[in-house]
Amino acid sequence: MMRLGTGIGWRPEIADAVERMPGIDWVEAVAENVCPGHLPDSLLRLRERGVTVIPHGVSLGLGDAERPDEGRLTALAERAEALGSPLVTEHIAFVRAGGPLTASPRLEAGHLLPVPRTRDALDVLCENVRIAQEALPVPLAVENIAALVAWPGEEMTEGQFLYELADRTGVRLLIDVANLHTNHVNRGEDPAKALAELPLEAIAYVHVAGGFERDGVWHDSHAHPVPRPVLDILTDLASRVSPPGVLLERDENFPEPAELERELGAIRKAVERGAKERRAQEHGAQECGAQGSARETEPTASDDRAAARQRLGLAQTALLSALVAGTPAPEGFDRMRLGVQARALAAKRADVVAKVAPELPLILGNGYRTAFVAYAQGHPMRGGYRQDALDFAEELLLGGRLAEGRSRRELRRWWLDRSGPAPRPTSRLGQVGRVGRSLIGR
Repeated sequence: MMRLGTGIGWRPEIADAVERMPGIDWVEAVAENVCPGHLPDSLLRLRERGVTVIPHGVSLGLGDAERPDEGRLTALAERAEALGSPLVTEHIAFVRAGGPLTASPRLEAGHLLPVPRTRDALDVLCENVRIAQEALPVPLAVENIAALVAWPGEEMTEGQFLYELADRTGVRLLIDVANLHTNHVNRGEDPAKALAELPLEAIAYVHVAGGFERDGVWHDSHAHPVPRPVLDILTDLASRVSPPGVLLERDENFPEPAELERELGAIRKAVERGAKERRAQEHGAQECGAQGSARETEPTASDDRAAARQRLGLAQTALLSALVAGTPAPEGFDRMRLGVQARALAAKRADVVAKVAPELPLILGNGYRTAFVAYAQGHPMRGGYRQDALDFAEELLLGGRLAEGRSRRELRRWWLDRSGPAPRPTSRLGQVGRVGRSLIGR
């Protein structure tokens, strides 16, 4: 297993600070935010210095009931090759549901949602992971995610689920200790038990991140300092195995570089404490330096796999529809927790749309967030965040939710500039003609 050392999540907002930080051995970049033909200068400079860069995907949907999209796999492979990465990573999560498999409208979560720990879900996930492994030029590692909700009728613990996944596919694991803490608070799961059940030799590296607790629910925000319980789980992991790499994640609300460096120092100390405990145990067990081979298993009949995909697809569609389209909660789910998750999804959509279309908060002012969250509760995403921004603006304009005035005029102008197949004409006559065509078309 490649030794990575100490790393930090590379983000454009802290790119300069990351380049100046001492002791950074590697960085991780969100794959979807990197263009292979136009790599950021900061990443190129880091690579020239010998700093490893690993693309971290967030939208592949390996836990979806459908097979991974070929275009998304090709894009992930291109980023791995452009960055000269030794591996790529993704999540054990589903991000979309519906479509032809369930004869229902396609739904986008805009977020990572947990897959049920059932045999059906495991069979589908294993097949999806194998498809991804065959399409990627470097090894794949998959990450455990944080969850606000638990599926009813689960058949395995998280540790058992991850063990079987690694055993059956040979995939490596990206263990997020912050997500183990989240699942401890939100679902009552014991992090120590999960670590004890993991195939530790399959660990590629470790994520560490912060969050916050509100009303008994832990939110994995990646925007707050790393708390002591997360560092304690990291120490527990390091007492069992020497992690090949440990990385600090921070996605927003970035502190001063000195504060990030202090957090990295706390992470190093947590790993050192675990290493001392491991040496003190003197069990003499040697660490495995490579990924274990995949277990030979009897192939599942294609009819059985298709049936498992359909059962999983129906279950995921029902859950996602309740979260993003306001349909009734599926039987067995905690309705209160589903409400918390639905509000969190809407809030995240509002935040991402504000970044994709920063003009909207400027046009709508303090009313932007309230208006978007109200819109999101009954309008699922249908084509990514840019389309979401256009759909939101259209709903405000055509739904009569925005009174006449400067904000409405500016929003109408913004929407017309971006909703058509060509740039809006600059002459008033041309603009009038375009508005007429747009309204006639609707």
